Amino acid sequence: MKITILSIELYYIMASSIYSVITGSGSYIPSRRIKNEDFLSNEFFDKNGKKLTKSNQEIIDKFEEITTICERRYVEDHLNTSDIAFYAAEKAIESANIDKEDLDYIIVAHNFGDVINGNNRTDIVPSLAARVKHKLKIENPDAIAFDIPFGCPGWIQGVIQADYFIKSGDAKKVLVIGADTLSRISDPHDMDSMLYADGAGAVILEGKVSESPIGILAHKTRSDTIIHSQMLYMGESYKVDEENKDDVYLKMNGRKLYQYALETVPQAIKLCLEKSGTHISEVKKVLIHQANGKMDEAILQRLFKLYDLEVDSKSIMPMSISTLGNSSVATVPTLFDLIMKGEIEGHEINKGDTIVFTSVGAGMNINAITYKV
Repeated sequence: MKITILSIELYYIMASSIYSVITGSGSYIPSRRIKNEDFLSNEFFDKNGKKLTKSNQEIIDKFEEITTICERRYVEDHLNTSDIAFYAAEKAIESANIDKEDLDYIIVAHNFGDVINGNNRTDIVPSLAARVKHKLKIENPDAIAFDIPFGCPGWIQGVIQADYFIKSGDAKKVLVIGADTLSRISDPHDMDSMLYADGAGAVILEGKVSESPIGILAHKTRSDTIIHSQMLYMGESYKVDEENKDDVYLKMNGRKLYQYALETVPQAIKLCLEKSGTHISEVKKVLIHQANGKMDEAILQRLFKLYDLEVDSKSIMPMSISTLGNSSVATVPTLFDLIMKGEIEGHEINKGDTIVFTSVGAGMNINAITYKV
């Protein structure tokens, strides 16, 4: 039988599989540092409009104890979510060393679109992805741009969507961005406003042929709406007056959300690991949504208890929330980019490592990805 170069290539492809691999990353971290003491002059009220009796110092000290947050980042007044999404995208494209015109999809995960400083209105027409594509000056009409509003797990869900496109043969290169400016929809009279931050992170995913598993090995998503859809919602300020009576702000049922996350996120991660044939002992890093430092710690401990194991969280779960706050969809891609650039002390991701991406947020939605570097 005559063996040709074409037949060898066909055999190689049939014996191998296409995997979705992250080939570049980028992030935008705003320069404005907002420290906890910057909230000392705020007036805090409860959900019934009653002013809190504790001093602001007491409130702030308890907040930091529970969340581990001591500062967060806000965007400059002239910037919007699509601007910082664009900055992160530029860095990811440069990191991957690709031609931006070769992108098949541009996916932007966010929750509130562009919220202009001082306006408190959502602007999503055109989509943020279309705005990013415009800012990147991409001319290719086959580079399809669209948004994903999926709560805090939006960026991970965008990566999952990209994996479907790549595995189906519909795409070779996909840009996935997570960006939000939560500072502009947080109620200054709600102490939960101290959680929220701004930021953007992005990755390039490419289809790679490999005989051994690499990149995205498996993913798992769940959505609980019957009881849990109102854990995060939009509502009026806790201090209603003539100036803000028509505005709505991000609100949270923190206690119930905490319990929901502890009960469901560990199981979702375990199911994802099982789909990929991976044991928790093989996982080098867990990159979890930076929602609340103590909550994330509790989730990791419960995950390892499902395997009857103990864990040193500091070695396996890198954290950025104490100085960057909760920037929703941006926390996981920003964390990944910082680690890849050697900017998270004590943590690195190396070739051959198995890592987990996971998030929980409005919906309520949970997702996880098992990924081999």
